[in-house]
This record gives sequence, C-alpha cells and structure tokens, in this order.
Amino acid sequence: MLMTAIVRIPKDGLESFLAYEDHVIPLQAEHGAVLERRVRSADGTTEVHLVRFPSQAAVDAYMDDPRRHDHRDLFEASGAVMEVLVVDDVSG
Repeated sequence: MLMTAIVRIPKDGLESFLAYEDHVIPLQAEHGAVLERRVRSADGTTEVHLVRFPSQAAVDAYMDDPRRHDHRDLFEASGAVMEVLVVDDVSG
C-alpha cells in the first residue's frame, strides 16, 4: 500500500512540525512501513512523504498508535494541514 502525505506548514509553525516529525516518523517502521522518499520545498513550508505500508491494518495501527497521539499537540501547534492519498506507482 503506497501512500503520499502532502503537508503545508506555516512558516511560524516549522519548529513544532519538525519536532512532531522527529517523534512520529520512527514509529512508521515499527508498523512495517518504509519511508521511501521525503522532500521539502526550499522555503520549508511544504513537505511530501512517499510511504509504503504492508497493509491497511498496518496503516490503522500506526494512525492509532498512542505514542503518535502523545505528540499531536506539536502538530496542532504547527498549524500544518496534511492531505494523505493512497497512490499507485505509474512509472515504467
């Protein structure tokens, strides 16, 4: 299951967002996910992740992980807006 997360972050929220990411990205691997690509715009206000999860159950377990929820206040303080899409690899 391949997913992309597109995150838009206000400039004044970058520090909180990066702190949130430092806590939650490592949890993905514990749920069998592989962060295949993480890119950020030059001004730091947009970040895109390409993440492969082994199943919907693994996605659900990551999303429900209490350790992830423990840091939700950092995400909210950042003012970031995230859009998550399930995608298919269309490269030749």
